[in-house]
Amino acid sequence: MAVLTDEKNRTDLLNRLKRAEGQLRGIQRMIEEGQPCLDIASQMAAVRKALDSTYVRMTVCFMQQELGARLGEDAVMQAQLAPMLEDVQTLLGKVR
Repeated sequence: MAVLTDEKNRTDLLNRLKRAEGQLRGIQRMIEEGQPCLDIASQMAAVRKALDSTYVRMTVCFMQQELGARLGEDAVMQAQLAPMLEDVQTLLGKVR
């Protein structure tokens, strides 16, 4: 199994997860404080969306890394690959 090696992408993914973690802590506080269920549900939906978005981003980073390794470091090829991977990320983001 491949591992993400690009430090920028790893940092981006970790930051996204830390934000989601903060949102989850906020939901826990809301439940402890007795906030309305609809407000809690709204925050839960936001966390799910954040995690889904992080998963899609990780998938695209993996594809970019693996395709780059297989196709080589040809700058022209990388330039052509970038817009396609952005489209893939957009499409995957709409699946849910």
